[in-house]
Amino acid sequence: MNCLVTGAAGFIGSHLCEKLLNSGFSVIGIDSFTDYYSRELKKKNLSYLLEKQKFEFIKGDINHIDLNKHIEKSDTVFHLAAQAGVRASWGDYFATYTKNNIEATQKILEASKKSKIKKIVYASSSSVYGNTPDLPMKETSRLFPYSPYGVTKLAAENLCSLYYENYGVPVVSLRFFTVYGPRQRPDMAFHKFFKAIGENRPIEIYGSGEQTRDFTYIDDIVNATITAAEKGKPGKIYNLGSGNHQKLSIVFPLLEKICGKNVTIKNIETQKGDVKNTYASISRARKDLDYNPRGTLQEGLQQEWLWIKKIYSFK
Repeated sequence: MNCLVTGAAGFIGSHLCEKLLNSGFSVIGIDSFTDYYSRELKKKNLSYLLEKQKFEFIKGDINHIDLNKHIEKSDTVFHLAAQAGVRASWGDYFATYTKNNIEATQKILEASKKSKIKKIVYASSSSVYGNTPDLPMKETSRLFPYSPYGVTKLAAENLCSLYYENYGVPVVSLRFFTVYGPRQRPDMAFHKFFKAIGENRPIEIYGSGEQTRDFTYIDDIVNATITAAEKGKPGKIYNLGSGNHQKLSIVFPLLEKICGKNVTIKNIETQKGDVKNTYASISRARKDLDYNPRGTLQEGLQQEWLWIKKIYSFK
């Protein structure tokens, strides 16, 4: 399989490229190094990949590069590139989200229209559900995006459906739920928590800590994303979560145990766009993708802490 991966230098994208290369596939990786977080972290994510003979890296914006020639050489497109972050998607920044999340997706779909591509796997988000009262969240649940970011991810999902229905573009959409593990973005909760602990600072949490999340380990996400390219039904949407939801507050004793330090909590105001609960129904993915998440929260957090200590040189 020859693969094209957008967002190849990111958290999930770099893990996906690594798994594909280790499985013997050829990978073209695209990333524009947006300034949402440190370029140095993304370069570290790429360092292993650049040593691989079957990896070709293209630095560029999807909206401006010639996608046709790269898609023609590929059997599968994994479209993970996006402008991330719920809290940053308000105000003047919204234009960046429409450009990188909606327009870039449309360009990939348009370039794939007349190609012989076997599958496009689009990385969507649990943010499309917003504050739906339907728990666990099913792919058929009504969608109530609660942030501009969620709106753009849903718009891109709808584009995928339109191109499948009208042109037969073989696209599958995956809704990721609260992914964590090594290389997690620095704006994400566990990364911030671990960094604060390493620097002997209080952990800041938005709201009371009673909000629930469906925490999903990176290896489970990557394995299911690859399987979706093989077994996912074109036009279908799949939830990828752990199939459980837990209060954020249960994480803090685990952090103390893993880091060997007492944790101080500082509650701050709930942020606009943050939802109260996420909880995935994964029965469709179990059936079609043989999805069976194995990552446990404690083991996954342990792996992330080891990575955090390495990149920040914590003792």
